[in-house]
Amino acid sequence: MRHSVSEITAIIRDRRSIQPKDFSAREVQREIIDQVLGNAVWAPTHGMTQPWRFTVFTGEARKRLSTFLGAEYQRMTPPERFLQRKFDNHVQRPLQSSVVVALGMERDPNGKIPVQEEQYALACAVQNMYLTCTAFGLGAFWNTGAVMVGDAMRDFLGLGPQGHCLGLFYMGYPAVEWPKGYRKPLPEVVRYIEA
Repeated sequence: MRHSVSEITAIIRDRRSIQPKDFSAREVQREIIDQVLGNAVWAPTHGMTQPWRFTVFTGEARKRLSTFLGAEYQRMTPPERFLQRKFDNHVQRPLQSSVVVALGMERDPNGKIPVQEEQYALACAVQNMYLTCTAFGLGAFWNTGAVMVGDAMRDFLGLGPQGHCLGLFYMGYPAVEWPKGYRKPLPEVVRYIEA
């Protein structure tokens, strides 16, 4: 055995999504952010395209992001569908988080890898981020609403015309108890075919 299966199993099973409203004011240090992103880039990537492009918002830059998200929600939402609660979430979440990572993706310029596979690679990178946050005792929350994945966000992040943003990843130290988890038993979700 190359590594401790019990340790990796414990981290996987302890991973939770914890929303920014439940974060404390304690700041996440740059060294930890770099470790989270350093592990993210070791995700599987078909054709070694490594499509991830991370934009990290900390400090005062979170206010710029907050303003953008609020304005974009208002621009995209017809008045009859506007919800104050959603607007408030868009504006407040960056300010409630020590760190916000925009999950940018740039496709292989030759287009040899289908866009879905590039998205899957970035999703695997996000799982690595989640697991690393869990090991550090950090709360994390991946948000993929329409405001965060549209062309305006792509342009705000300075991604290319074929680029995409696959959402925002919020990080912070929890101010609440670590949530309990539950998954269905394996027999409910697994089927073996042996002949």
